[in-house]
Amino acid sequence: MAASKVDIYFFRHGLADWPDWHRPDDERPLNQHGQYETRDVAAYLRGLDLKIQRILTSPLPRASQTADIVAEFLSAPIEVTKYLDKRFSVRALRKILPAYADNIMLVGHEPNFSEVIGKITGGKIKLRKSGVARVRMDPKKMRGRLDWLLSPETCRQQKKPTGRSR
Repeated sequence: MAASKVDIYFFRHGLADWPDWHRPDDERPLNQHGQYETRDVAAYLRGLDLKIQRILTSPLPRASQTADIVAEFLSAPIEVTKYLDKRFSVRALRKILPAYADNIMLVGHEPNFSEVIGKITGGKIKLRKSGVARVRMDPKKMRGRLDWLLSPETCRQQKKPTGRSR
């Protein structure tokens, strides 16, 4: 049963642009820059001591690879769910929440994440690749408050350990 208030971390997958990609879009993996940025953000989040209960991820490779990197830094278990594919919505979020008490991270896609955050908070945002938003919400009312929004650049500028190994 979900708690009265939950912290949900929306983590958009890292950069997965490939100039000569000729296979289906759903098969695109993270590129090297996307891996670096995801590590930078994950290292910053580790410094915040978030105590993530579980990381739920879209089944698409770019999202599941992002989740793997984040899980390595946050020591949280990963669960793949169809609810976080490119059709993610408030309705899908409503189906996810009852199984978790608090502090879950969702790894998925745009424009869905920004749209869902907008619907539950009333705010308008654009979540960058490897960006993270924390929303404190009441799952019964499906209403929440945007606590913060981080970009990879912000995480690097905060001088936390980067986790980057080039």
